[in-house]
Amino acid sequence: MKFSANLGFLFTDLSLPDAIRAAKSGGFDAVECHFPYDTPPPEMKDALAQTGLRMLGMNTWPGDRAAGDFGLAALPDRVDEARAEIARAVDYAAAAGVEAVHVMAGRTDGGPAAEECFRANLNHACDLAAAHGLSVLIEPINTRDVAGYHLSGTAHAERIVNDLARPELKIMFDCYHMQIMQGDLANTLEHLLPKIGHIQIAAVPDRGEPDCGEVDYGWLLPHLTALGYQGHIGAEYRPRAGTEAGLGWMARMRLAQ
Repeated sequence: MKFSANLGFLFTDLSLPDAIRAAKSGGFDAVECHFPYDTPPPEMKDALAQTGLRMLGMNTWPGDRAAGDFGLAALPDRVDEARAEIARAVDYAAAAGVEAVHVMAGRTDGGPAAEECFRANLNHACDLAAAHGLSVLIEPINTRDVAGYHLSGTAHAERIVNDLARPELKIMFDCYHMQIMQGDLANTLEHLLPKIGHIQIAAVPDRGEPDCGEVDYGWLLPHLTALGYQGHIGAEYRPRAGTEAGLGWMARMRLAQ
């Protein structure tokens, strides 16, 4: 079982290169991040080379968070801005050694114009990513935390992946979000496994370390391995008392395999 540290939530008191080094010291097998744009790509690449870790993914810029933005790709009146941010993310990923770009949809009315816009922008993102051998991810996000998010369920994500039929496009399945929205994680993961590019975990409902709450990851993660999942498990949780203090869950899950 391979674990990836999400540096948007873990080791956040450190610069991104130092957080990569801390993730290596903490026992993680890979890293991922949210918005690395303040770190010059060569600095990230150097830290990855020093540690031998892979940077699995990053997000497109979400827009003006203070104004309520949480992504741009499904907003019909902001296509130019969305495509500029997709290009910036792909260029950064290619330069820094990041393997996938998560294209953030944003908050919409859920109507056909937003869906058409999202799909067109995803096609554009796949065109750009394909030139660099990168993947594009879409992530259903729960509407309790992000009200009005355009993509909030796996059936919707699956339709997009099926309809666009782009080999670059995969689903990022966050167990925290989908437990809130749908439940039935084991069956859903088994059904979607060929279309999944990455899986993330956190406790539900508090989004802390994945060692308590509604989801028994001590059962679910070995079940995923038995199903044939060979990717990393992304630790995208908010530490309850500091990153290092809460890492015992990872050693316990590895021992339980």
